[in-house]
Amino acid sequence: MPRLPRAMVVDPVDVGVYHCISRCVRRAFLCGVDAVSGKSFEYRRQWIQDRMRWLAGIFGIDVLAFAVMSNHLHIVLRNRPDVIAGWSDDEVAQRWWRLFPLRREADGSPAEPEDHELQMLVARVESLRSRLADVSWFMRCLSEGIARRANREDDCTGRFWEGRYKCQPLLDEAAIVACMAYVDLNPIRAGIAVTPEASTFTSAHERIQAEAPTPLPQPSVTQTTPVQTPAAQATSAQSTTTTPTATPATPKTQATAAATARSAAQPMRRDDWLAPLELASTHAEESAKPVPLGRASNRGCLPLSLAEYLQLLDWTGRQIHRDKRGSIPSDRAPIVQRLGIHPDQWLHLVSHYGKLFRGAAGRPSSLQEEATRREKRWLQGSASARQVFA
Repeated sequence: MPRLPRAMVVDPVDVGVYHCISRCVRRAFLCGVDAVSGKSFEYRRQWIQDRMRWLAGIFGIDVLAFAVMSNHLHIVLRNRPDVIAGWSDDEVAQRWWRLFPLRREADGSPAEPEDHELQMLVARVESLRSRLADVSWFMRCLSEGIARRANREDDCTGRFWEGRYKCQPLLDEAAIVACMAYVDLNPIRAGIAVTPEASTFTSAHERIQAEAPTPLPQPSVTQTTPVQTPAAQATSAQSTTTTPTATPATPKTQATAAATARSAAQPMRRDDWLAPLELASTHAEESAKPVPLGRASNRGCLPLSLAEYLQLLDWTGRQIHRDKRGSIPSDRAPIVQRLGIHPDQWLHLVSHYGKLFRGAAGRPSSLQEEATRREKRWLQGSASARQVFA
C-alpha cells in the first residue's frame, strides 16, 4: 500500500508531534559492529546525536525522544510554528545561514555573514521561517549530513538511507508517552542494554545522566577509529590548528550576542537540547525561565514528572528484558491510568507499539478524528487502540 503524501500527514501550520524513523539502505550498518566484516561503526552513533543536538538549537522544533540503533534511528519531534512566529527576520536569517552558509571559514565553520548576504535571506524570510518549523526539513538536514559524511568515509557514492523517512503523527498524550517509552526502550528490546541508564544514545540516558550528581559509569564499547585518507588527515590537522577569531558584536549579530549572554548566565545541562518532560500548569510558568540556546522552547510534553516517567520506564525495561509479561505494580498503576491506558495492557503496548499502529497513533477518538481529516472511514490500529486505551 503506497504511503500517503507527506502533506496529508504533517500539518506545518499547527503544532503536532511526530514519530520519525530512518533506516539505512539494505539495512546496512549505521552503527554497531558488522557481523560479516567485523568492522565497528559504533562511533557513528555520536555523529548522529551531535547533529541532532546542533539542529535542535537552530530549528523551531522540539526533540522529545530519540534512540540511535545499529541500522536505524527513532526520533520524536514536535514542530513549533508558534515559536518561530515570534522570531525576528534577522534571527530567522541568522539561523538559516548557520544551516546553509554561502561562505565558510578555513575550519569549515560558517563565516560571519555580510549585511548584503543577510538581506538576501531576509527577502525570502517567510519561506525560511516555514522551513525552520518543518519536520521534513529537520529530517533532511539530519539525514543528508550523516549520509555525506558516511559516504565520504567509505569512499563511495549513492543512497545511504532507505528512501524517505517514515512519519507517524502522535495524536494525544497517551500515544506520546507510549511512543516515547517504545523509543527509549529500543536498546533493551534489542538486547543491547539491560536498563535505561545503560541505554546509551537514547533520550532516557541523556535525562538520567543530567539528573545524576556525578556521571554514571558507561558500558564498555569496542570502537575502531576510521582510517583517514590523506585529504581527510590534512583537513583534520588544519581544523585543529586553526582558531577562529572572535567577531565583535554588530547590529546584524545583536540577537546572537544577546542569546549568548543568556546562555552564559544560565548553566547548561546535558539534556538542555531536549524538550522538558513535564507540562507546565500555566503558560506563565513555562515562560518563567529563559529558553536554553540548545532547544526551541520550554514546553513539556507529558503530564508526568521526570521521576515518574523514569520510574515507569525502568520498571517496564526490566520486564521487557526478562521477556516476562508481568503486571503493573500498584504504585505505578495510577500513572498509566492518568494517561488513559489500561494498566494490564501497558507492557503489550510498549513491547508491540511498532506493530499496533501504522499511519498514526492515539486513543480511538483521536484516530477517528484523524481518519475524518484524511477523508477515510478508519485508520489501521483502531482495533488495537480500543484494547489498550481506556
